[in-house]
Amino acid sequence: MPTEPIAAYTNRQPRTKNEDGVHFVQDDSRSSLLANAWYSTSDLAACLRVNASTLRRWRTARPPQGPPFVSVSERVIMYSALDVEEWLHSHRTVPRREA
Repeated sequence: MPTEPIAAYTNRQPRTKNEDGVHFVQDDSRSSLLANAWYSTSDLAACLRVNASTLRRWRTARPPQGPPFVSVSERVIMYSALDVEEWLHSHRTVPRREA
């Protein structure tokens, strides 16, 4: 089962020049959606160790559940690695220590 995203995340930040010709690094990691990793439904299901039908059920629930997604077409759904990571962090449970 593949566990790697379809598009590899690039850690390189684009270098640009300002009006004076001075190079600087653009520090906006969300500036380009395509610079981030993207998962198909089957790839994300493999990473999360759930069935692909679980992701489909989450998407079609009202209100929608699961990580945010993009409908590229009627049959193609993609998930941003950044969105999945944020979703996982928001669902994290930290058990309390008993005193």
